[in-house]
Amino acid sequence: VIISLTLCALLFFFIVPLTMLFLIYLSNILLLIYRRNYVVKADPWSDVWDSARRAMAGFWDIHARVWHGYELHGVENLPEGPGILVYYHGAIPIDYFCFIAKLFLWKKRLCLSVADHFVFYLPGIKLLLEVIGIIPGTRERCLNALKNGYLVSVSPGGVREALFSDESYQLLWGNRKGFAQVALDAKVPIIPMYTQNVREGYRTFKERKFFRQLYESTRLPLVPPYGGLPVKLRTYIGEPIPYDPNITAEELVEKVMVILFLHNQICKGNLLFSFQTKTAIQALISKHQTIPGSIWKALLERFDKHRK
Repeated sequence: VIISLTLCALLFFFIVPLTMLFLIYLSNILLLIYRRNYVVKADPWSDVWDSARRAMAGFWDIHARVWHGYELHGVENLPEGPGILVYYHGAIPIDYFCFIAKLFLWKKRLCLSVADHFVFYLPGIKLLLEVIGIIPGTRERCLNALKNGYLVSVSPGGVREALFSDESYQLLWGNRKGFAQVALDAKVPIIPMYTQNVREGYRTFKERKFFRQLYESTRLPLVPPYGGLPVKLRTYIGEPIPYDPNITAEELVEKVMVILFLHNQICKGNLLFSFQTKTAIQALISKHQTIPGSIWKALLERFDKHRK
């Protein structure tokens, strides 16, 4: 009986993450069928694929609304032209799937997404990655996408933030400022984005030295996520941080960053842009998230009809 109960508990906590993986592969299979039936050979980013994208977006949006009561706020803060969306990375970026689906249904707009290198080695989802606009985070690819008028999204914390952040919603960006340099080079705004309760829906095991060493040596997400609870998810898009032509992309050392934090001095270059973005996202978290996060409160918010 004890073994059976233990297995049932494990199944409960891992079945939804595994179901998400199944739905991702199912989406790729449906795209393959669509390409074969309609003999589609066009660029996956072209409008030819819009009907397939709309069908997938509708499917993911239904899941988002039914399972998470998903809401998207602040779409008016997105620029009409290109820009870089910077967001907090949950244990599983289900909130981001919900966002790109809702954005496409509302605005018929494709937001290209920077992904970690391991994603491109996953078997059997190549067409899905191409159609929904998953790109590697190279400077050239990002600049090219921005020059072509696309929104580009990036999570500076990436896999490390997904695995090792927790219900305190700490940003784990390290010294990453490449997105700010790209924004300066492309002369586009940075738009902060955050999803309330994303850590309550899916979590990872508390950080252990073994898991951290394993990730740092392999750069693979080998810490399994668990959960999948139907908590309330609300994505908030903050006000854009505009491009300032007077800001230059100077090389600044760590000591300058320490001076910036301790003495609140104004400095130039991508360091300031990165600091502003991190501050903006932290402000969104502070405004919309209970710290530390509570699974029970997140579940009860499904019944809160008045909060916006």
